[in-house]
Parts: sequence; structure tokens; C-alpha cells
Amino acid sequence: MEINIPQGQKGEKETLVNETNTAKAYGSGLIDVFATPAMIALMENTAHSSIQDFLPQGMVTVGIEINVKHIKATPIGKTVKCNSYLEKVDGKRLYFTIEAFDQEGKIGEANHIRYIVDALKFVEKLK
Repeated sequence: MEINIPQGQKGEKETLVNETNTAKAYGSGLIDVFATPAMIALMENTAHSSIQDFLPQGMVTVGIEINVKHIKATPIGKTVKCNSYLEKVDGKRLYFTIEAFDQEGKIGEANHIRYIVDALKFVEKLK
């Protein structure tokens, strides 16, 4: 099966910081600011959704590594925008750089690797 994902593929997503995605809500802190786990989820979602249309039916990607820096806090009411860029395709490994911004500037950055798998076979192995 040949998979052809163009290097340089870009993705973009955004989310509004609210009571459900704060550090306090996630339990990762005690303050009502955008949670690091929420930022990581947004980053992974931006990356995987940017290439999903290039995958054959039944194939998905799973995150296998992420190196992230959460640079700055974002309060409730602000919008966080995330951009991903597919740096390299190496077989079934996809290498992304990702940045997140609010209205004040960059709040986070990451290097992320995703791996292409057959969704049904992946789940079967877990049983």
C-alpha cells in the first residue's frame, strides 16, 4: 500500500480558552489559564487532522512522541491558534513542528512524531 503525504503539509486549528480547558479543570494546576495538556491535545489534533485526508481508508496516525514547551499562560476568554507543519515523511513516521499563539504572541512550540497504523489492526493488538 502506497501512502503519499506531501512534505510541507500545513494544519491550523483554534480553540477558545474556557472553564473546561484550564489547568484547574484538568487538574494540572490550580489556576484558570489554558492547561498544558489542553495545548498538547490541540497540537496533536492539528497535526493529525492536517494529513488525515491523504491516508487510505482505515488508516490513521497515532502520536508516538512530543517535545513541547509551554512558554506563556493564556487566560479564559482568549483564543489559542495552533499551526502545524509536516517537516519530514520517513516511511510511516511523520515529523511535525507545531506552534501555538494567542492574541499576545507565541504561547507554545513542539516537535511531534506521528506513526501511520491500520486502525482495526491496532485495536485488535490491544485485546
